[in-house]
Amino acid sequence: MKRISLFTIMALIGFSSLFAQRFGYVNTEEILNQIPEYQEAQSEIEEISQQWQQDLEQKYQAIEEMYTEYQRQEVLLPEDVRQERQEAIFAAEREAKEFREKKFGYDGELFTLQEAKLQPIQDRVFRAVETVATRKRYNFIFDKAGEVTWLYTDAIYDLTQDVLVELGIADE
Repeated sequence: MKRISLFTIMALIGFSSLFAQRFGYVNTEEILNQIPEYQEAQSEIEEISQQWQQDLEQKYQAIEEMYTEYQRQEVLLPEDVRQERQEAIFAAEREAKEFREKKFGYDGELFTLQEAKLQPIQDRVFRAVETVATRKRYNFIFDKAGEVTWLYTDAIYDLTQDVLVELGIADE
């Protein structure tokens, strides 16, 4: 009876190791930084974003100047002119806020631009990761870049180079 139990336990341990899952990881930040199109797209997005930021700062500077001028003349202005200037300042503030929301807000032009320029490149990388994982029979692949923090990783499980080879960026 003891032999049967021992044999059963050993068989279960051996059998479960056949179904062990394989894990690997890649560093998508490193991969993306080696793709020239990604770097070009990032530069273009940054340039456009900086221009929009400058435009926004100019709008707020103009509002500040309008308000300063209004404060200097406020006591000398008739009520109807004072009211017009206040409305002009409020309208300029609304316009600046709408511009900021349109360019930088959720689903703004910056978000749309990033999605249009970067998403195809990221999709290409993810397809390469999937191809490498399937070919090497990995069950799980983690991204080491960004939010995931690992205290220890064995380099034999790093598939970053394999993905770069799959993308045609690096040699085997």
